[in-house]
Amino acid sequence: MFQLASKPVHPAAAPKRIWPDGKRDHRSSAAPGHRRAWGGALASREFFGARLVILPALAFLLGGLLLLSLALGSASIPLDQVVSVLLSGEADKQAWTNIVLKFRLPRTGTAMLAGMALGVSGLLMQTYFRNPLAEPFVLGVSAGASLGVALVVLTSGVAGGALLAGLGLTGDLLLTGAAGLGAAVTMGLVSLAALRIQNSVTLLILGLMFGYLVAALVSLLLYFALPERIQAYINWTFGSFRGVTSEQTPILATVVLAGILLSAALVKPLNALHLGEDCARSLGVDLKRTRFGIVLVTAMLVSAVTAFCGPIAFIGIAAPHISRGLLNSVDHRLLLPGACLTGACVALCASIIAELPANQLVLPLNVVTALMGAPVVMLVVLRGAKGKL
Repeated sequence: MFQLASKPVHPAAAPKRIWPDGKRDHRSSAAPGHRRAWGGALASREFFGARLVILPALAFLLGGLLLLSLALGSASIPLDQVVSVLLSGEADKQAWTNIVLKFRLPRTGTAMLAGMALGVSGLLMQTYFRNPLAEPFVLGVSAGASLGVALVVLTSGVAGGALLAGLGLTGDLLLTGAAGLGAAVTMGLVSLAALRIQNSVTLLILGLMFGYLVAALVSLLLYFALPERIQAYINWTFGSFRGVTSEQTPILATVVLAGILLSAALVKPLNALHLGEDCARSLGVDLKRTRFGIVLVTAMLVSAVTAFCGPIAFIGIAAPHISRGLLNSVDHRLLLPGACLTGACVALCASIIAELPANQLVLPLNVVTALMGAPVVMLVVLRGAKGKL
């Protein structure tokens, strides 16, 4: 009997002891859980190589969509001519060169930059609030930009509207500056709130309430505005990649690339924050500084896109989920470039569809993004509900 008692027993084969209160001994059931954890870790190692292949595949897809965006439109241009214009600056027809360089290249570059910014900012918001339905505009930055544009457009009157229409590029810059100023003021208020408010849910509610307040002010301006001014404002709210000129594109590119580089510095805190604030604090993460950095980067990216392109919906909420589904990972070292590339691809797809190739009509961009993004959101909601059943 002594020999049997001294013989080592494998933890998985040990019987589960029942305490007098009817509860199982947690130590006896810990081994299967460890085996499942190790199994998941080994499985993730097996898929790590596949994940690294997905990022170059997304980059290759982005390059193909870029060529299609330059080739397709009201006038179709052969792909070899598009490549010739990009490499040498000339095509067989001068009209093709002008179309690609003056019109489609700025639109395509704007779509890529806006998609990258919205994809990254959506990922930051979903990680920060730990909510799969969080989007870049929950902080109210887009509402602040909308208020700035509404003040310029809706209060200008007939003479002011004619002046804006006659100014051309200057009028567009005025609207862009108004949107940027409104977004900057909102960004400053939200950033200050992020320094003082420790609870992310409270910050979320504050951003939503600010958005409702600004929407009420915009509705009041719409109520007293002239009909032609209302139509001009509504056209801005549809969103568009066509309004950014080649002179404005470097400004947008500088802000977006700076925001993406700053977000790359937040990768480690984001990975810790994904586990929860308590766990991140135990790992030595400065939550106050991390919270301020996330809000600042998101506000900067969203304000730039809204100022130049208008409020672009659904890309910021759909792109991070597509990236997670493709990469099958929660590591932000993979998710950040994945969301960046996925957002650019989604934005280019929406731009191509909105242009209606071989047609003179152009669809509102937010209509296309809603048709593309709403199914992704519904899938996320249904998967979450299925997991609770």
